[in-house]
Amino acid sequence: MLAPVYAALVGVFVYAVAQSYVPGKGFSALITFGGKTAADRLAAMNELDYYLVRDAVGYDGQYYAQIAMAPSLRDPQLRTAVDSLPYRARRILFSWTAFVLGFGRPAWILQAFALQNALCWLALAAVLLRWFPPDNASNLLRWAGVLFSYGLCVSVRNSLVDGPSLLLIALGVWAVEKNRPWLATGIFALGGLGKETNVLGAAALARPAESGLRGWLAPAGRALVVAAPLALWLLYLRHRDFGPVVDVGARNFDWPFAAYAQTWRATLADVARQDTVVGASGNLLILVALTVQWLFLVLRPQPAAAWWRAGLPFALLMVVLGGAVWEGYPGAAARVLVTMQLAFNVLVPRGRAWMAVLVLGNLSLLTAPDALKPPTGDGYRFSGPARLIVAPDGAGAGVEFDAAWFAAEGHHENTWHWSRGDGTLVIVNPQKFPVTARVTFMLRSITPRTVRVRRGAGEDLWRGAVGAAPTPVEFGPLTLAPGPNAVEFTTDQPAARAANGDARPLAFSVAKLVIELHQ
Repeated sequence: MLAPVYAALVGVFVYAVAQSYVPGKGFSALITFGGKTAADRLAAMNELDYYLVRDAVGYDGQYYAQIAMAPSLRDPQLRTAVDSLPYRARRILFSWTAFVLGFGRPAWILQAFALQNALCWLALAAVLLRWFPPDNASNLLRWAGVLFSYGLCVSVRNSLVDGPSLLLIALGVWAVEKNRPWLATGIFALGGLGKETNVLGAAALARPAESGLRGWLAPAGRALVVAAPLALWLLYLRHRDFGPVVDVGARNFDWPFAAYAQTWRATLADVARQDTVVGASGNLLILVALTVQWLFLVLRPQPAAAWWRAGLPFALLMVVLGGAVWEGYPGAAARVLVTMQLAFNVLVPRGRAWMAVLVLGNLSLLTAPDALKPPTGDGYRFSGPARLIVAPDGAGAGVEFDAAWFAAEGHHENTWHWSRGDGTLVIVNPQKFPVTARVTFMLRSITPRTVRVRRGAGEDLWRGAVGAAPTPVEFGPLTLAPGPNAVEFTTDQPAARAANGDARPLAFSVAKLVIELHQ
């Protein structure tokens, strides 16, 4: 029995999600809020301490999370807080569920939205045991191939709607296989409110053996029920006058195979140049997997199988997906087509003759570690009132490291910057008035040295001996003028090479930098 292996993989997933926890910010790092869109956010967000990816636009989950704080869509700020309100608002279901799980309290809603993907992943892991029980290696590959596919992992890592949607589709197909068509109809109807393409899974309800008037009336009635909730919600959105409710998103669709072929050309060119190696090789694995899944479903029709009927519409969808869905890393195609992957894994025959096909169709498994990787962090953290950290115009407090510093390493609270020697960091106060700060961090060096921290000419903030053991540093109160405030680090010894083979010249590192703001 392979049950312990299944359990161990679930443990790996839970551990990976736990790495995204940030003290004081919870699991908000799973939503990927971008610093460049901070000025447009709901006012309720200004009262929350959440993880922000500075100098980035962010990802789609940040818009659905804000809708979750005002799921009736009556808050006028949503029009500017959400990049395309009619497009995002169509997918209201998982904003509603986060609102309910968070009891209507913004801080709780934020955490609920961040975690519901992981909770749905765990539920899906249990549901998939129906088709992939832990009794052989083939089932293990199929089960893990779905759960650790790039598409599902990216949905968890960025709090998107695709993972919870797959759970609903799987439950709907299960009901079809249990000969509970109206239960399945209700599940698919609910799923349409999570993402409009989820209704494609309702093709599982079609029964090829049914004939005659009665045989046509029941499927037609079920189709109307599946479409009804989404249609009624679209009417509500039209009534609210948010814009065109049938907006399909810019460049989401194209001529058959046009964007798919362009993605293959671009990916192979990147691999040949060894350019962006991780992204290009990851995209190549995903393209191979999706191509194998598509060929299997199209060339081996199984209309009597509910999963084939559910998966085929997604295979047809793949044909017309546009450049916005294929391009970039992470590209969206793998998560948009994750239902096709599950159908593929259920339907591929058992036996050694099909093992190569099964492996090729699950190659995106190899990208799971990258997809679930926690954020690196900025190498610093601000604490204190949110109104001091973020100015009314949306500009946020920050720290800029000059060219003497290497990029940040580690993640979350345990991040650090190594210096090549003397260096400067600039603390940016976004306010139009001075604020007071208390600064704490840890200093470490490969070789013994004295490090001096000062502000401007002759104003020492700290001075002391530093060695291999981390040395705690604290100074303040420090008055920060509006705008940049330079803090200089100098040392009396040259940089050295580390014994672990790191070729960089390293002088000292600043770790766990925390700047606590006061007015």
